[in-house]
Amino acid sequence: MRRIFVFVLCVIVACSLLAVPIVLQNANTASHQQQAVTKAIDYFKNSAEPYALLWMDVIHRRFGIAAFADALQRYDQYLASHPDEAPLLRVFRRIADYNNTLQDGDLQAISADIDHITVPALYSDRDELPADYPIMLQDAASQGQYMLTHVLLAWVWLQENSVTAQMPSGFAENLYRANAALINDDNTVTDVELEAAAFLYLAGQVGLVDSNFAAKVVAVQNSDGGWRLSSDVADTSNWHPSILALFFLLHVEHPAESYPPMLAQD
Repeated sequence: MRRIFVFVLCVIVACSLLAVPIVLQNANTASHQQQAVTKAIDYFKNSAEPYALLWMDVIHRRFGIAAFADALQRYDQYLASHPDEAPLLRVFRRIADYNNTLQDGDLQAISADIDHITVPALYSDRDELPADYPIMLQDAASQGQYMLTHVLLAWVWLQENSVTAQMPSGFAENLYRANAALINDDNTVTDVELEAAAFLYLAGQVGLVDSNFAAKVVAVQNSDGGWRLSSDVADTSNWHPSILALFFLLHVEHPAESYPPMLAQD
């Protein structure tokens, strides 16, 4: 009996010794992620980039980041002081204000291909989708890269607006997998990879994002708290990959069954 007791004790001690490095590694990883998030929040505290401010408003509503509580107010200040950009800024203000109103001609300011994909979804609870919208989504998704990621964003907005688009069977699953495939397994982190990861988290498809991607994102953060458009190119931080990286890392740091929607609700 004594031998059995000694054997069991030895097994317990051995398992404990093996577990300690794993626990320490996980704690170290979590600490690095928290530091990266803190630095990224500091990076955006004084940002005047309007579309970053919209994302900051989403982050405030979703994660309660106090530093971003005035993001919509700052967005409106930018809008008021840049009348030449106002029509398009008013269109996307809907992200942060459910009761956002448009002026005549605002929708005519839309010119980018990706905006023609996302804006109908953004206002789908108010206006009927174009008759050819399902075809537009399929064609855009087939182009890959940013068109593919923005089809996913549009899909998220359709769900949040409780609007159904008649798509072929398996469209959503194929859309999710195609976005996940944009995230390569090398150590380079690019803007489109960050966008795919962020939008997959928006869509609730956490399991499709490579579990090692967060560590890669943290590893290539710039000293100022931002990220480059591609980590293998020497460059200054850019707001776009930086806000996507912050949004993604906040989800990793604060896992939950569900989150508040991206679009502000009534």
